[in-house]
Amino acid sequence: MSFKVAVVGATGNVGREMLNILDERGFPVSEVVALASRRSQGTEVSFGDRTLKVKALDTYDFSDTDLCVMSAGGNVSKEWSPKIGKQGCVVIDNSSAFRYDPDVPLIVPEVNPDAVSLFSRKNIIANPNCSTAQLVVALKPLHDVATIKRVVVATYQSVSGAGKEGMDELFTQTRAVFVADQVEVKKFTKRIAFNVIPHIDVFLDDGSTKEEWKMVAETKKMLDPKIKLTATCVRVPVFIGHSEAVNIEFEKPITADEAREILREAPGCQVLDKRENGGYITPLESAGEDATFISRIREDSTVDNGLSMWVVSDNLRKGAALNAVQIAELLVERGLIQPKKKAA
Repeated sequence: MSFKVAVVGATGNVGREMLNILDERGFPVSEVVALASRRSQGTEVSFGDRTLKVKALDTYDFSDTDLCVMSAGGNVSKEWSPKIGKQGCVVIDNSSAFRYDPDVPLIVPEVNPDAVSLFSRKNIIANPNCSTAQLVVALKPLHDVATIKRVVVATYQSVSGAGKEGMDELFTQTRAVFVADQVEVKKFTKRIAFNVIPHIDVFLDDGSTKEEWKMVAETKKMLDPKIKLTATCVRVPVFIGHSEAVNIEFEKPITADEAREILREAPGCQVLDKRENGGYITPLESAGEDATFISRIREDSTVDNGLSMWVVSDNLRKGAALNAVQIAELLVERGLIQPKKKAA
């Protein structure tokens, strides 16, 4: 059984990673189609050892396509995902366009796989925000055992979360600093080279940013609406890999050793936690890896039943492309989709 898959936004960072991961994981494809805007039409992208020519999204017929993984931004998704879904093609959307729609499941397969069956309401499944995805992978197994009351998280988010423009800006600014050229600020609100910026997405009326709000809303939707969460999201001069300092307050007692053992057995988690120089993960080591890495697990004596930990993941993979492909795999494994036409 194999499926015709379209990748929308195939020329972007996440789109290219989606193509890589579909090939790496041997997803059962009969055909893969790379789609983007008209200005990218004819651009070549790689799928395994094959080269695909990008086609224009606005002239493509989805009626014989089984799955569409989309990473083209919220505005494109709002316009196209409902149209694609109505043609019987299941959309897995990486943008924020449908994450908070009650008729669209928001899925991390290690966290809430059963919710995927709700996709049939609109033929759309939402991928969570990159910073939320890795957080809930680490929180879920602990919540199952000791019930989380409150989470305080500070993120250290790489520039790839802002797309190719963000990566280019860090590179050009860093080079400018070293050669004593003028540093130009275009993508970010302040210089990112050798700096950190406590501002991701737009500001809301309460002083938080939308990125921080997303972490709250998405954690509640996927994990438990009773969990209280506060976040401070910070952009840092790292190319790939989001890091998070996480403080958790539980209803039930849980020790650092117990948490360590729970997380070692949890799907999608990898514990690297030695109390010695280098005995922890950094974003550099997480790049290109599928796991959510957890280090620095320790008890917090300032609250009852408190733990602190350090969570790191490749934001282009688990935070976006990998999670989307895992959702597609979940649909296939559970027999929730069937190919529209049999492979020749």
